[in-house]
Amino acid sequence: MPGADTTTLRLATRGSALAVRQTALAADALREAGRGDVESVVLRTEGDRRVDAPVDQLEGQGWFTAELERSLLDGRADVAVHSAKDLPSALAAGLGIAAFLPRADARDGVVSASGRRLDELPAGSTVGTSSARRAGLLTGLYPGLRVVPMRGNVDTRLRKLDAGEFDAILLACAGLDRLGLGDRFTERLDPLEFVPSPAQGAIAIEAVTGSVAARACEAVDDRETRIAVTAERAVLSALGGGCLLPLGAWARIVGGRLVLVAALVVEGAIRRAEADGSMDDPEAVGEVVAARLR
Repeated sequence: MPGADTTTLRLATRGSALAVRQTALAADALREAGRGDVESVVLRTEGDRRVDAPVDQLEGQGWFTAELERSLLDGRADVAVHSAKDLPSALAAGLGIAAFLPRADARDGVVSASGRRLDELPAGSTVGTSSARRAGLLTGLYPGLRVVPMRGNVDTRLRKLDAGEFDAILLACAGLDRLGLGDRFTERLDPLEFVPSPAQGAIAIEAVTGSVAARACEAVDDRETRIAVTAERAVLSALGGGCLLPLGAWARIVGGRLVLVAALVVEGAIRRAEADGSMDDPEAVGEVVAARLR
């Protein structure tokens, strides 16, 4: 039965180096919380199989998460470990996020072949990214640079950069940091200007709602990360968007209040909105920001 109490807690994960590393962090946290034995169940997702297809040509949502969710529902795994930013705005029926690990650096970073910052790159320089949000913000903030689509895991993208296919690439800071490659960054972009993807830098642990496995994960849930990510995902949900929506949303707690900033790229223009509110109702703060973006 999905979520059944077993001696070993099975953690579903993708097979990329970053996914495996994040699952190891989740396993360590669960062991430290006294959960006992854990093991990884490596699965291949639709996004992993179709590495040559542009992201905007993949149908639907959940290209990197749906197979992991199915493993929870059919009993192959007890929990699934995700990069929280990959989760669709609506989870599969019967599933919930049992825990968020403490968030890492939420910012986007630049790795350039020449060691130059974005504002130092010559006009016409190529910048690789698979993200509609990053592409839209880059075009709006650095109109002299040329966005070039790219796919592949972190290692593949760095190899393409080092081979001279791009002048620079954009990556999530948390990913390189977790792989011990944070020193590759030329710069880390201001999150108030180059607003990160909703939930970027957070690791989500998903399980069947109310299951033994879900309850076992509650001990590693980080409250501040959950509050911030809930607000950011509320913006995404209110706008009816998925992974292709060129939306950035970043929340943090300042002086006991939840502060949320967001940016949406619409027909080449960047719309911005900000709001603050109670930490006890992050969804409401997200909905206010979404309404302002409209």
